[in-house]
Amino acid sequence: MQQATDFLEESEALFAILADVSGDQWDTQTQFKRWTLNDVLVHLHYWNQMADLSLQDPDAFAARIGALFGKAKVEGLRPAENKAISLRGNELREAWRTLYTDIGTRWVGLDPKQRVNWAGPDMSVRSSITARQMETWAHGQEVFDILGIERVERDRIKNVVVLGVNTFGWAYQVNGRPVPEAMPRLELTAPSGALWDFGEPGENRITGPAVEFAQVSAQTRNVADTSLQVEGPVAAEWMSIAQCFAGGRETPPAPGSRHRT
Repeated sequence: MQQATDFLEESEALFAILADVSGDQWDTQTQFKRWTLNDVLVHLHYWNQMADLSLQDPDAFAARIGALFGKAKVEGLRPAENKAISLRGNELREAWRTLYTDIGTRWVGLDPKQRVNWAGPDMSVRSSITARQMETWAHGQEVFDILGIERVERDRIKNVVVLGVNTFGWAYQVNGRPVPEAMPRLELTAPSGALWDFGEPGENRITGPAVEFAQVSAQTRNVADTSLQVEGPVAAEWMSIAQCFAGGRETPPAPGSRHRT
């Protein structure tokens, strides 16, 4: 399952820029909801744990998720996650790396169609590990940004692009809007220069870098801060509400609010 290798490589790319972070640097606030570097790794490590637990022990997974959401109703999700993971700083970074390396190596041999439980509807292990790559890549963006580092993108971003395509209808549903009959045509350029296209030709079309489409889908950039060419009313509406992740409706970042420092 190539997606497991892609998840591992995405995690390693993030680890590489965190390798020299230490001390008070872990409390640096990012442009994403004032999350600190510690908050980012707590979030990634916790949900990596949950993804693996859902595979290995569904009953234990259900119990832990139930306990987390019970606390989250009272104090919010981030405080609940921060209580569930006690490690911080360098120790957290090493525990996160140990687990993602284990998952990325072990999940390669799984049947991609095997079903696993999740906080929402169950899903295939391929969808589960793709979601973990997307989360790592998306939350990695605020780390790269705040550290002033430009990320070198690879064609494994296609997994995130496909997730954005597959959640076209979800973006409308979570915003309480009727789903258009047809998804806009996508003509995207991969980091390697390859051309990726999705959907049928029509008046609604989005062209440009695949990475920037993924950024808008994962809400790490406002579409106004990209070079994407958006043609047609459906394409414009989609790019204003795109959301390739689960949970409640989230508002995309305001123009200019997410950028490399």
